[in-house]
Amino acid sequence: MPEDNKLIYYLNKWSDISKDNEATITSAFELISIKKKKDLLVSGEVCNYLYFITQGCLRSFYIDSKGVEHIYQIRMDNSWISDLESFFSQVPSEYNIEALEDSHLLRISNERMEQLLAEIPQLERYFRILFQKAYVNALTRLNATMWKTAMDRYNDMLKEHPEIFQRVPLIYIASYLGITPESLSRIRKQK
Repeated sequence: MPEDNKLIYYLNKWSDISKDNEATITSAFELISIKKKKDLLVSGEVCNYLYFITQGCLRSFYIDSKGVEHIYQIRMDNSWISDLESFFSQVPSEYNIEALEDSHLLRISNERMEQLLAEIPQLERYFRILFQKAYVNALTRLNATMWKTAMDRYNDMLKEHPEIFQRVPLIYIASYLGITPESLSRIRKQK
């Protein structure tokens, strides 16, 4: 399926995009490719784009004052990635976004996004639902790190995203789960 068609397919999951608006939407997005281990965003830069991953895998992370990486997001095919705080407020990002695989993405600028949302109410509905779900997922993840065991968090990830274990290095999965690689190794041996 061509990249533009994937985008429209996923937009239509939560909204009803008319055929008339499909061309307007797809023309607002730019197709880009990024190689494995290359940065899409570097901490300190303003995040000027919202990205739809048509194929590939990326991670969003920050580095604390001790130089330790903490993974905030791992996103794969047919999902969105960005630093929304930086994107919407146009302030420098505290995150880095790096490709874990050679990846293809569709990107839209903040300015163009605002124009589309004003022009196409169905698109505004889609993004409202998307951002609501993202907020709930962030709270769920935060609650899990406070109240669930590492084993429970691992099992949840295995159930919800089993393909992640074939595509993402275990050191990154451990960071995302908030545990050490050694703890993840012990958990995997218990299964």
